[in-house]
Amino acid sequence: MPTWDSAEADDLWTEACGKDRWQGKTETLGRDIRCVSDIRLWQFRIKARQTFVTDIRERLSKQLSASGSSTIAVEEVKHIFDPDVLTLGFARRFATYKRPNMLLHDPERLLRMLTNPLRPVQLIIAGKAHPSDQAGQDMIHHWIQFIRRPEARRHVMFLSDYNMLLSETLVQGVDVWINTPRCPWEACGTSGMKVLVNGGINLSELDGWWAEAFTPEVGWALGDGYEHDDDPVWDAREADALYDLLENEVIPEYYARDEQGIPIKWVQRVRNSMAQLTPHYCANRAVREYTEQHYIPAASAYLKRANNKGELGVNMVDWRDAIEQKWVSLRFGEMKVVTDAGQHVFEVQVYLDDLDPESVLVELYANGSESGSPEKVNMKRVRQLVGAIHGYIYRVEMPASRPSSDYTARLIPYFKDVSVPLENNRIIWQK
Repeated sequence: MPTWDSAEADDLWTEACGKDRWQGKTETLGRDIRCVSDIRLWQFRIKARQTFVTDIRERLSKQLSASGSSTIAVEEVKHIFDPDVLTLGFARRFATYKRPNMLLHDPERLLRMLTNPLRPVQLIIAGKAHPSDQAGQDMIHHWIQFIRRPEARRHVMFLSDYNMLLSETLVQGVDVWINTPRCPWEACGTSGMKVLVNGGINLSELDGWWAEAFTPEVGWALGDGYEHDDDPVWDAREADALYDLLENEVIPEYYARDEQGIPIKWVQRVRNSMAQLTPHYCANRAVREYTEQHYIPAASAYLKRANNKGELGVNMVDWRDAIEQKWVSLRFGEMKVVTDAGQHVFEVQVYLDDLDPESVLVELYANGSESGSPEKVNMKRVRQLVGAIHGYIYRVEMPASRPSSDYTARLIPYFKDVSVPLENNRIIWQK
């Protein structure tokens, strides 16, 4: 997190949570940041935006000088953008699936939004396209053409040579971070996570991390979370929804001020985003969970397997070899289901050749509903079949809350200290 937080953000978090806040567990950080007053939060955002505007003016000035622009043009950019104006940011690689030109769907509507004298908006665009991606390069040209319009010039800025340092500047200063990928192409969305510590708010497609993180009190969401391929009709509908969100929610909330000039609802959203999301979507929490949930258990498992000259490891190899040799001979027989008194009683015949029955599990399985996980219930070996040397009856009772036809039996390997299916992914389904 210290890689991305601004000097102003570092001061605020230090006041609320201490200088070593990222060195240990993060569970109390949200509670502590919620105690910061509205005035302090808003002052922090004003100061961060002032620093941001100064930095990007200097960057654009150098960019124009390097491209051979006139002295007048270079001087002019030293006065564009206002640290008191709502600032939107969009910065990433220009590729068609990221839909970086969604805001240009209706250029006149965008222009009216930016130049509203009572509630002005400024927009900063940054990014680059792959040298072989002509479509991506064309999208950048469309933005350049829009920015060259006299009425847009003071409200929109395009910064070239997008890199990590420029990204750091942007995530520290913008008020709203916009992300418009075509679902489900967003790999993660780490840039949106980086604005959190700096008090920026996300307006993003319900994809990647935002599909998990979004709640109405921390930001705004686009889309319905489902795939629509590259349907131009759906793209147009989402572009209109983006304009609607900005015009009807984002901009009015930013400019709705109390008697002290503080946008109370906006500051509350900033506080919720910082407190609720920053401690969770950070490398500190992720690395700690990997360590606690995976690395330490893996190290413990290794030590256990290596103990007593690898006795457990030898037993596991013997089990694995037996599974490999005999698996093709395992099979299911008949499945019977009796439903009575609100219960399904399932019985299935299983033939294990001469494999130790303790080496496998017989499960009753059903697919989960849209919002639930699959049902998996161990079936119990109740008796041996009279007419088979290695045949058994497995049985389980289930509530008759769903049709018995939803369920099937399956056979999987089992050894107490082996992770299945990670270390042995064999499976046999009852047909």
